[in-house]
Amino acid sequence: MRAIWNGAIGFGLVNIPVKLYTATEESNVDLDMLDKSDYSHIRYKRVNENTGKEVKWENIVKGYNLEGEYIVLTDEDFAAVNPEKSKILAIEQFVHVDEVDSVYFESAYFIEPQKNGEDAYRLMLEALLDTGMAGVGTFILREKELIGMVRPYNEEILMLNRMRYSDNIRDYKDLKLPAEKKVKPAELKMAEALIEQLSEPFDPSLYKNTYADDLMEIIERKAAGKRPRRTKKAETPTAAVDLMAQLKASLEASKSQGKKVS
Repeated sequence: MRAIWNGAIGFGLVNIPVKLYTATEESNVDLDMLDKSDYSHIRYKRVNENTGKEVKWENIVKGYNLEGEYIVLTDEDFAAVNPEKSKILAIEQFVHVDEVDSVYFESAYFIEPQKNGEDAYRLMLEALLDTGMAGVGTFILREKELIGMVRPYNEEILMLNRMRYSDNIRDYKDLKLPAEKKVKPAELKMAEALIEQLSEPFDPSLYKNTYADDLMEIIERKAAGKRPRRTKKAETPTAAVDLMAQLKASLEASKSQGKKVS
């Protein structure tokens, strides 16, 4: 793996030199865009809108449009914004992870200690494990100031979760949500029984990206000159007419699959 950030975690007066590595990867089928007329590959070019000529990466700079005039920024300008945050994620507070709603979480990164930072890294890992806490602070990555949460991924390694700012979360008040209405006690009891019956420890290995595999099967069949297998289209769920009947049917279905009420 290749590190995407080199810096340090500021833990009080202790700085822990670390590297960040992307913790996740995509598992989708890589599809190319083609011209429908002859299946030629579509390529994107960086073109000067005045000359129409392609521009090489080394000749591209970044600028801000200020009242119709571009102010061009250099690497030195970006480094001068906040040089400390470019190299240090200073933890500003400690929180319980379950206090933070999952809507705030974005990308995940593994944290690796650098040379001479192993002891402080291990100390922080064990302290967070013992207290059940996580450290939150800001740092700069790729010319953006980000919020990061440092937490134990397991007993061996720390993880950093990139987080959204509060003003990045949209307001849902304009959505058409159900009006407040008293739930029927019998339906509520049945729904809770269904939840209990389907409750079990979370096992991420149970969830597979089968769409990518199914799409590859279609690609391979077409490459071999065979017709893709057609499956019956799933029916679109409609509004519930009789909630009680649907809940009872759901409970019976889960029982037949071996689920038991604990």
